[in-house]
Amino acid sequence: MDKKLLGIIGGVGPMATAYFMEKIVDMTESETDQQNLDMIVLNHCSIPDRTAHILDHSKPNPGPIMAADARKLEQMGAEVIVTPCNTAHYFHDEIESGLNVPFLNMITLTAKELKRQGAKTVGIMATTGTVQTGLFQQALTAQGIESVVPDAKYQDKVMMLIYDEVKANAPVTMEDFYMVAAHLKERGCDRIILGCTELSVIKQQYHLSKQYIDSLDVLAVNTIQACGYPVSEEALYKRGLKLFAD
Repeated sequence: MDKKLLGIIGGVGPMATAYFMEKIVDMTESETDQQNLDMIVLNHCSIPDRTAHILDHSKPNPGPIMAADARKLEQMGAEVIVTPCNTAHYFHDEIESGLNVPFLNMITLTAKELKRQGAKTVGIMATTGTVQTGLFQQALTAQGIESVVPDAKYQDKVMMLIYDEVKANAPVTMEDFYMVAAHLKERGCDRIILGCTELSVIKQQYHLSKQYIDSLDVLAVNTIQACGYPVSEEALYKRGLKLFAD
């Protein structure tokens, strides 16, 4: 398979973008610099907040800006495009419609991975914007998987973890994280999606168990493969992922 140039709509958020690039390098089977993916990254940190617009359409709309960035990446030669932001996939169709190259959907890919793993009921930890749009719920339903989202007070804790701690470069209150996880497990979940890339950063720092499925891990695996590179089987095992993309 020919090697393809990767384009990343980044800055959403900045730490998650850097972490995604690290994942790509870590999860590619390589022994030399030259065996790694070539990438173009638009680290566009000034893109308006995705959740803010989803919850209040009077706030600035990031959709057209991200769509313009995707077209710019394609014009620069990108042959596969991704964005390491779950909430941004609310704008997936708008972004994809202007492209002639694949724009990978991390929400759909995560649901397919959970189906391959035999998950029955999955808890969702994500931004309020992602939860309210039903992005993961719809994708899981399409795979025959039930989903559970946190009650309001626990969802508030998730938002504090994401916005007040990771995005703010502040210490993470893991007691709150585990409290939300326990709440979801009590409701019958056999897996929990880390459906925000700031939560992916928490997973990196605190080495969570394989019961937590990181959507950023899933996107990284599929991105490597879509660009025609081999994925490290050791990296797959460490992250609890079973198979490659369809």
